[in-house]
Amino acid sequence: MTTRFTALAATASILASVALSPSVTGQDGPLVDPVTANPSGPPAGAGAGPPDTVFDDTWLNIGFGAAYSPSYAGSDDYIINPLPVVQGSIGGVDIAPRPAGLALDFVKDTESGPQIAFGPVFRIRNDRANRIKDPVVELAGELDTAVELGASGAVSISGLTNPFDSLSIGADVRWDVAGAHGGMTIDPSITFSTPVNRGTLVSLSLGATYVSDDFAEYYFSVSPAQAAASGLPQFNAQGGITSLSATTLVGVDLDGNALNGGLNAVLIGGYSRLQGDAAETPFTSIRGSRDQFFVGAGLGYAF
Repeated sequence: MTTRFTALAATASILASVALSPSVTGQDGPLVDPVTANPSGPPAGAGAGPPDTVFDDTWLNIGFGAAYSPSYAGSDDYIINPLPVVQGSIGGVDIAPRPAGLALDFVKDTESGPQIAFGPVFRIRNDRANRIKDPVVELAGELDTAVELGASGAVSISGLTNPFDSLSIGADVRWDVAGAHGGMTIDPSITFSTPVNRGTLVSLSLGATYVSDDFAEYYFSVSPAQAAASGLPQFNAQGGITSLSATTLVGVDLDGNALNGGLNAVLIGGYSRLQGDAAETPFTSIRGSRDQFFVGAGLGYAF
């Protein structure tokens, strides 16, 4: 691939996945550039010519982080979750982390112009399958773990404010194949990323989540049996837009030069507001909050 990858953005993508793990927030959507999670080209100040970098061919960035976020989508109880993630490029196929999953990009980058990404995506969703801190919600019973498969696509352009920034618009579409919620989710997002110097990246992402009726019924409805067990009122949920989110992050290469790989760190924070029946369900409106916050931090190593 001709796009220059940086350790900063790789770690940023990893920590975005940490913060959006289903056991952390229960929400979806990549927080960083859906194409590569990187600004196009080497970091600012890298020089006029294309230097050799650790990201020129096959590379991996191994990261580990922790996030402090709601125990389920709509909860006002917060927990700490660790999550290791791998990102890289092998044999011309880019690997990008997703919340409890990953996406593959089989489209080769071009030397100039918009970059297009497309490939399969999967994630494991264990929202309310474990670690339910609210005792009333716990009485309603644990849910099954979903395995979601689908497709990821995005378009990215660079050079809006400097030669190395990136603006990306994309979406993931997935269906549950494990027989848990049995529905569909769509996660559109728009992300702007830019290096501020040779070793520092900043990024801002806006996202949303749309779910089918089957998904909403499984996670947001309160059945007669659940109502009897928990004391919550019955509720019948329908699909639609379930969340709107904004996330910002700062990535730092620890030796000040993102081109040579090595250790990198990231700080990330975000806010999402639940919408529709995701906000109106008693799991949120009575026992939790539609306002969802998270913070995260972590380290990665690129080679």
